[in-house]
Amino acid sequence: MPFRKPFFCLLILLIALGSACNRANDLNQSQGSLQGTITISGAWALYPMMITWGEQFQKVHPDVQFDISAGGAGKGMSDVLAGAVDIGMVSREIYPEETEMGAFWIAVTKDAVFLTVNAKNPIWSDLHRTGLTREKLIGIFITADITTWGQLVDRSDVAEPIHVFTRSDAAGAPATWAEYLGKKQEDLIGIGVYGDPGILDAVIKDPLGIGYNNLNYAYDFDTHKPVAGAMVVPLDVNGNGIADPQEIYDTKDQAVNAVAANEYPSPPARKENLVTKGPPAPLVKAFLRWILTDGQKNVDEAGYIALPAEELAAELKKLD
Repeated sequence: MPFRKPFFCLLILLIALGSACNRANDLNQSQGSLQGTITISGAWALYPMMITWGEQFQKVHPDVQFDISAGGAGKGMSDVLAGAVDIGMVSREIYPEETEMGAFWIAVTKDAVFLTVNAKNPIWSDLHRTGLTREKLIGIFITADITTWGQLVDRSDVAEPIHVFTRSDAAGAPATWAEYLGKKQEDLIGIGVYGDPGILDAVIKDPLGIGYNNLNYAYDFDTHKPVAGAMVVPLDVNGNGIADPQEIYDTKDQAVNAVAANEYPSPPARKENLVTKGPPAPLVKAFLRWILTDGQKNVDEAGYIALPAEELAAELKKLD
């Protein structure tokens, strides 16, 4: 009998250790169980943020792959409703007819559209001092009542024409910019250019150019200043004829602070949405839930504006 007791104890110990190892393996498999590919397309405005979120999510779930492409909010919505992608990035409000077609969405962050001109603009000092009112912008982008830079700031000595650039693709930025001016994207006049990078490039190449860009395209990611060759024009929101300190956006930090404090008008400030066709599938739902929780720590560092805690909580409830 004595020789059996140690053997029996050893056997129990081995079984216990094996059971513990199995539980550890089960736990590891559970933690890393998410796998598959999530396809995403849509708004240029949300594209940099989505790239960051995809990379960070993969650190937690390495077996999840992402296929992310930009192309405008219109493309994102049409792709998701057609079943071509899992998630559409839509940087504008969701229209009732899209909801009727099965669009399910959550708001995930906030940014804004800013007015851009060439760094060599002939009246830049005037623009920076006075800013531009909504009425003058209507005269440029909608009615074409203002066609020269001198006319814009009441300077008869400046006769250079204003070269207006707008987006050629259906997208959130032009829709939001047009909404600020009381119209729709199709009402905007100007030379059509594809994509956010395209319209900025057109303005940078033309000293007489004017356009509009999403926050993270108007500003350089590293310097936080406007992208080289471009300037961001103040909006004279209160119409007093002077660009007040809170209306000047010489740096990305100033722009972000103005949007966060609601000193920048909305529109052109707006929420950024992620859209699925109907309730999201389990893998997509897990990713969306992560975005609204752990993923929010990446919002500030990526140059976006976080939604208030109560709004994030409301969006999370949609996923229950």
